[in-house]
Amino acid sequence: MAGKFFYLYLVGGTVALALLVYSIISAYPDYNRSGALFYVIPTLLLYYMAYKTWHVKNDGELM
Repeated sequence: MAGKFFYLYLVGGTVALALLVYSIISAYPDYNRSGALFYVIPTLLLYYMAYKTWHVKNDGELM
């Protein structure tokens, strides 16, 4: 993975997390759990990719 996409993945994960929180707050009494799962999976994936690219970026700086 290229280290130059770290901030893109980080911003994307943060936006996906904000959308998840907004969808839960806007439909608080009876929110759809499967609909929340629709936001959770991309959020976790984007944060995982940011985590992996952060290691690539730091390893490149050490060498």
